[in-house]
Amino acid sequence: MSKPADTDLAAYSGFATNLDGKAMAALLRAEVAKDVAALQLRQTKPGLAVALVGDDPASQVYVKGKVRACQEVGIASTMLTLPATTTQAELLAQVDAWNADPAIDGILVQLPLPGHIAARAVIDRIDPAKDVDGFHPLNLGLLAAGRPGLVACTPAGILKMLSIYGGAHGWTPAGKRAAVLGRSITVGRPMALLLTNADATVTTCHSRTPDLAGRVAEADLVIAAAGSRHLIQGGWVKRGAVVIDVGIHRNPDGTLSGDVDYAAARLRAAAISPVPGGVGPMTIAQLMRNCTDAAARRRGISLV
Repeated sequence: MSKPADTDLAAYSGFATNLDGKAMAALLRAEVAKDVAALQLRQTKPGLAVALVGDDPASQVYVKGKVRACQEVGIASTMLTLPATTTQAELLAQVDAWNADPAIDGILVQLPLPGHIAARAVIDRIDPAKDVDGFHPLNLGLLAAGRPGLVACTPAGILKMLSIYGGAHGWTPAGKRAAVLGRSITVGRPMALLLTNADATVTTCHSRTPDLAGRVAEADLVIAAAGSRHLIQGGWVKRGAVVIDVGIHRNPDGTLSGDVDYAAARLRAAAISPVPGGVGPMTIAQLMRNCTDAAARRRGISLV
């Protein structure tokens, strides 16, 4: 893997805008709370059902954060904690019950699941109209077709971040070269589709991409969701690029870091999201957005 020629990083020190996900998420939650209040005036209260199978500590933290966010914006939440011994048939039966429940507008089964449960079977069982995670094949297909549907929360949250940043700095993905590192259905694939629909020229990179450093160096926008700590070195980043770091890794000293070497990359980038405090808060806020939109669509209510 070759490394592009570096320049004097000190010359760019301090120029990067910090993409504060906490502040941006607060803006998005305020929008959602306003729409939830409007739905309540029409005797509709969005409802989110969350299933947590097993006792994975990280998943417990994520789920509690989602339930807390529901309380903040006025969404009714149902949290079901199931033992790790829960069978696939039992979990699918619970999904079926929520599919049939008119009070539930969004269904979220927290991943990862225990090894004996096929995540794909569970995702496919969720009613696409209630698939607030945006992982169902129908919603992915709608996204690929450029048609309205429920979009995965992290990519949709990132696009909102870019919209907020762009509104303040006159920046847009249209016409830009974008490198998306990772091709999962949770982030990479839907992110590439969203950016394509926004008229960016997108390169999807992965473990078999030759000269990854070169692909990053060409990009005006870098979305790092490869799941590898500090994979993106600061010297790879094009001067003036916008960098979004989706990765989250715990360091030996207990601190967190991402897929990007933040300290070095911020000396070259025009804007960069930190880890933590960047993409994470926007993902949860976008989940609230998806649930509220699902509630309105299911009842034929326009929130415009």
